[in-house]
This record gives sequence, structure tokens and C-alpha cells, in this order.
Amino acid sequence: MTSREARKDGGMQSYKMLIGGERLDAEGGATFETENPFSGAPWALVPRAGVADVDKAVAAARTAFNNPDWRKISASARGALLHRLGDLIAREAERLAQIETRDNGKLITEMRGQLKYIPQWYYYFGGLADKIEGRVIPIDKPGMFNFTREEPLGVVAAITPWNSPLMLATWKLAPALAAGNTIVWKPSEFSSASALELAPLFEEAGFPPGVVNILTGFGADIGERLVSHPDVAKVAFTGGDRTGQSVYELAARSIKPVTLELGGKSANIVFGDALIDNAVKGTISGIFAATGQTCIAGSRALVHRSIHDEFVDKLVSLGKTARMGDPALDTTQVGPITTRPQRAKVLDYIGIAKNEGAQCVLGGAAATRPECGNGWFVEPTIFTGVKADMRIAQEEVFGPVLSVITFDDADEAVAIANGTQYGLAAGVWTQNIGTALTMSERLEAGTIWVNTYRAVSYMSPFGGYKRSGIGRESGLNAIREYLQEKSVWIDMIGEVANPFVQR
Repeated sequence: MTSREARKDGGMQSYKMLIGGERLDAEGGATFETENPFSGAPWALVPRAGVADVDKAVAAARTAFNNPDWRKISASARGALLHRLGDLIAREAERLAQIETRDNGKLITEMRGQLKYIPQWYYYFGGLADKIEGRVIPIDKPGMFNFTREEPLGVVAAITPWNSPLMLATWKLAPALAAGNTIVWKPSEFSSASALELAPLFEEAGFPPGVVNILTGFGADIGERLVSHPDVAKVAFTGGDRTGQSVYELAARSIKPVTLELGGKSANIVFGDALIDNAVKGTISGIFAATGQTCIAGSRALVHRSIHDEFVDKLVSLGKTARMGDPALDTTQVGPITTRPQRAKVLDYIGIAKNEGAQCVLGGAAATRPECGNGWFVEPTIFTGVKADMRIAQEEVFGPVLSVITFDDADEAVAIANGTQYGLAAGVWTQNIGTALTMSERLEAGTIWVNTYRAVSYMSPFGGYKRSGIGRESGLNAIREYLQEKSVWIDMIGEVANPFVQR
């Protein structure tokens, strides 16, 4: 059901889930409201799924997986379906971007850019679909022929967050479908609308019913059943590390593989020889773009002592110019926090930082500017005098809050940068190629940016070290996260020797 087809209930749009190719309400008809973070008002009703809905969706996905309409089509045909889906998303990019902005409060400029880029993942993995190859092994057993097959896992549960709903779902759906799996996708309860708006495109692209199913609801209601369901073969999750830990533990009970992309406390490291103006812009981009609501947020600026004062002066000056307001306007640079609970959490961390003795040199409170209306805004905030062991420097805030920490040499910078439980990303700002290469080797993070920040591509692997996750998304090998390898042995002699002795 597209936005043009959605029912109006009390002035609000009303959506249905996608299960087995049908648009369905939740069992019993339960719904919940989704709110616009800029206006603070509800604007749509979304089905609130229960355990019965999970079972129905998983059964539909399992049936589709075994159906020849999906299981027996050629790999090239699967790739063509993904390419067609990419074309349809490109066609609907502007509309889907507007829905995302309305539902999660992120800037229309960013959401528009993401939606225009998302098709590339479907093109890329569509192109890989018929490049999945086994191998013939020159086995050491005389008279034996041995080869391998790469096969899909089955039903994949994709659980996605609220900050970049369609982008982060695409990172899972594209390789999983290219590998021949079927999907049960649960978007965040805070940003389900764009997933449900995307639903009709799967049918239009030609995917058989049940290959992609979309469940909406609360993790407390359906998360455990979805992760632990015996017919779910794999779980792909993006979200907070505490929830990720619970997902990991649940999946382990039934010995199923997981891909986890979790939290971060990424360091933007600025050396004394850096081009300061570029480093300032990169640091601002790393923490205030997307209102800091990104797992790769550069929430720690590690600045060489020799340039600290100049760097902070320029950082604060640029931060003060950030234009806050309606995320649907192209001129807005900082939008609202997506959820009420997250806004409260960010403000709590600001209070914690002040109590720990950090010096607030910019922001430090809820935004009350007229252009912010009734939205859930927090002023872009910068703390200096931060020590590496403070909570504000160790724990993920997920908001527009930056900690500035000084260092004296590369060894100290590495120790501070690596001194958290996370390892998702890091930035390095230097004109010295030796420093750049050495730091890229020593930093414990899945992505290292040098003289840039927040660059991602469908071609490059993305994932974390330590508590930031397991597995990789995007890039050539991401498709293997959704495959399993089978070894096939064929006796070519036709004569069984001693049956009591292993061959």
C-alpha cells in the first residue's frame, strides 16, 4: 500500500503488513501510532504484530523458500529481479525520502541522497547473484571426485533500526536475496512507514509472494519469537549493543548464525600537521550530521595538544552556524532527535558530562529556537576538558554531543582511541602518509577514514571490531554471510573396499 493508497483513520494514514504477498492487519487488529519528530504529533497507524503474526510470516517465508517459483529460478533471474527492484526504488526515491523524513526526522537532503544511492546495492548484489560458485577440490583420495556447492541458508530475519531505515535494511536484503534466501523484515517501531511504503515494489519487481515479508511491532512483543523461531535460519541485526547481545544469546540457543552491526564510540583523530579547516569540517560532519544519530558518529575528537585551542575555536565557530529546524527543508542542517526516549537519553548524558567536570563550550541543552517548533531537538553540543575514562567518552550517546580529548603523540592517540569497548570506525587527519598508514594499522576499528569521514559504498565492507558487531555488510564477500557451503563426494571406482574402515 503506497501513501496514495493508505486509508485515512481519524486524519491519519493507516498501514498494513506484508505477509505471504498479502497486505494484512495484525492478528486481533492491534495498532500503534508513529509520530513525526518535528511536529511531535502522530501521523500514521501501524499494525502491532504479535507472536501469531511472527509464525505466519516465517511460515510464508519458509513456504516461499521451498517453492520452485523462487527456489528453482536461475541465479541470473534472481539478479534480474534485484535489478528491477533497484529501478523501482530509483523511480520512487523522492516519495520514499519524504516518508523517511516525516517518520524519523532526518534531513530530506540526506534521505534523498540515500534513496538515490540505495538502488546501487540491488544492482551490485544482483550482479553477484550468478557469480556464486563452488569449486572442484583436487582431493587426495584415489578414485574420488569432490566439489563444493554454495547454497542459501533459508529464512533470514532482518531486524533494522530507526536512524536510516531503508538504507540499513538494504544492506541486509540485497545480499540475502541475491544468495537465494527469503526474508522476514522487522523495521523499528519508530520508523516503520517507509518499509511498508516499499512493500508494493517487491511485487511489482516480480518477486514471488512470501519471498519478502514485513512485520511491524515492538521488540518486546515479537523479537524473541522471531529470533528464536526454529524455521529462521539466520538473524541480521543492526541496533544498540545491549539489544544485539540479547539477539546473539537468543540465536545461540538454536545454533543459528548472526550478523550484528552495533554501537560505536568512534574517534576523529586530528594530528598537529592536519589541514585544520578540513579537519574541523570533518569533525562537524562526523557528529552533527544526522544529528549524531548514526553508529559511525565521530563522537570523540582526539586533538593534538599543539593545535587544541585553535581547533576548538574554529570548531565552536562553525558549530554555532548550524541551521536547525524543519528537516523537510533543504536549508536545514540539524534536525530533531528521532524519538522521545532518545532525546531524554541525550539530555541525560549532557547532564552526566557536566557533573563529571567536562566543560560545555557549545550547546548543552534542549533546543528552544522558534524554528524548532514542538520538535524533539537538542542543541549541537561540544565538551572540552574531557578525560578518556569519563562516561561521556566511553558510552554511546547517539546524539549531537562531541567530546574533545587532547593527546601528545601517536601512541597516546592510539591508546585513547582503542580504549573503549567499541570498534566501529575512526577518522585520521594528517598530511603525513606514514602517519596515515600506521594509524590505519593500529586502530581497532572496522572502517578507517583518512582526511574524510562518513563515506560508505556498496563496494566496501562495513562492520565492527569488539562490541561493535560480528560480520560484514556491503562489499564482495557480504553475500557469503547468507550462504552455506556443502561438500559433495562421488566415488568413481564403483567398488567398496572394507566397509569398516574410513575412506
